[in-house]
Amino acid sequence: MTVKIINKSTHPLPSYETIASAGMDIRAYIAQQVVLKPMQRAIIKTGLFIELPLGTEAQVRPRSGLAAKKGITVLNSPGTIDADYRGEIGIILVNLSNEDFTVENGERIAQLVFAKHERAVLDKVSILSDTSRGEGGFGSTGVK
Repeated sequence: MTVKIINKSTHPLPSYETIASAGMDIRAYIAQQVVLKPMQRAIIKTGLFIELPLGTEAQVRPRSGLAAKKGITVLNSPGTIDADYRGEIGIILVNLSNEDFTVENGERIAQLVFAKHERAVLDKVSILSDTSRGEGGFGSTGVK
């Protein structure tokens, strides 16, 4: 898949860190540091603009290292960038730790995963087929 990208930041294009990486790390493009206090959120700009092929999305996901070590995650994870969006990519970061976290310009703050998707046609019916799970909800398939 080819994704068109405009990079208005001073940072390199997003890239895969290893041959088997599913996501490309993306960096903060900010004029000054942003301090996230505990439980505070902010939209962090990236300077990146993309054009996706129809039938694809870019999923914005947290970086596991930031989440595990600092308690920093992407609030609407995974966030979806639709194929018709042309604005700057902004990342909604939230600080779930008990300490302030400072976002620095150029810091890797999230990752993008590109995925194909399908559009569904909804078929309104009055009865659904039976399954062994039935209406069992959250935790209904786990060990008791």
